[in-house]
Amino acid sequence: MSAQTSPDDVKVAGLFSYPVKGCRVVAHASADVLASGIRHDREWMVVDARHSPATFLSQRECPLMATLTVTVTADDGLFIAFTDDVLVVPPPARNALLKVKVWSHETVALDAGDAASDWLNAKLGMARGRLRLVRFHPDMRRDCSRLYAGNSDAHTFFADGYPLLIASVESLADLNARMNRDITRAMPMNRFRPNMVISGLPAWDEDHIDTLAIGEVVLKLVKPCVRCQVTTIDQFSGARLSDEPLDTLARFRNNAELGGVTFGWNAVVLKPGHMSVADPVTAAYRF
Repeated sequence: MSAQTSPDDVKVAGLFSYPVKGCRVVAHASADVLASGIRHDREWMVVDARHSPATFLSQRECPLMATLTVTVTADDGLFIAFTDDVLVVPPPARNALLKVKVWSHETVALDAGDAASDWLNAKLGMARGRLRLVRFHPDMRRDCSRLYAGNSDAHTFFADGYPLLIASVESLADLNARMNRDITRAMPMNRFRPNMVISGLPAWDEDHIDTLAIGEVVLKLVKPCVRCQVTTIDQFSGARLSDEPLDTLARFRNNAELGGVTFGWNAVVLKPGHMSVADPVTAAYRF
C-alpha cells in the first residue's frame, strides 16, 4: 500500500549532472532522464593509469577536481575549463580502449588521448602520464546491484552505483539547523552532489518514500546514500574546510547496516522521460 502527497505540495527544486565524474556540477532547467540517469551524467571519468585496470579518481584523492568546469559539446565531446584555460576533447576513437575500474566493477572504456592526459596532469598537479580521461564505451553496460535495484534493469555509466541521487531542501535545512548555521553560513546543497533536489516534503521524509512521479518520469528510491569526505570539500575552490557535515550527520544519521552516515537517496528509473525545475512531484510512501 502507499499514500500520496498532493502534486501541489512537492516540486523539483533542482536538476544536476556531472559529465566528468568528480568534476564541477552542471545545472539544468530541464533534462532528459534515461534508464542510466540524466543524459550525459558521469559519462566520462578521470582514471589513475598507475593501476591495472586504471582506477577512477575522485575528489577524495584530488579535491582540485572540483575546480574543473565541464561542458558537453554538440558532437558529444567536452570542453573542460580550469580558470581561463580550456581543453577541447573530441569524442574518443572507438579503438582507443583502456581497461578501467569503478569500485569493484571492471570494464573497457574509450581513452581520450595524450593531449587530454597531459592537460589534466598539469592542472591537477600530477606526474605526467598518471591521469587519463576516459569515456564510457557505448557497447558496454554497467548494471546496478540487484540487491537494491531488484529486477528494475537499472544501469549506469560511471556513477558510484545508481542512476540518480535525490536530496531534499528541507532535510538540508534541518541539517544546517543542527549545525547551528544561519542562512549566510549554511552548508550548500552542492556539497552532496545530487542529481535531483525536491522541495515541499518534511525533513527526512525521503527515508519513507517508495516512488516519485514527475510527469511521465517514475523514480524508485532504493538505497540511502552513505556520505564521504567529498561533502567536506568546497565545490568551487576545492578546499577542505572542516569535518562538517560528517560530524553532525554522525550524531543522528548513522546507518549501522550500511556502515556510515547518510544523506540523500539513490534511485533507479522505472519510467524515463523529461522533467523540468518546478515540475510537481507525487510521492508514494512505503508501509
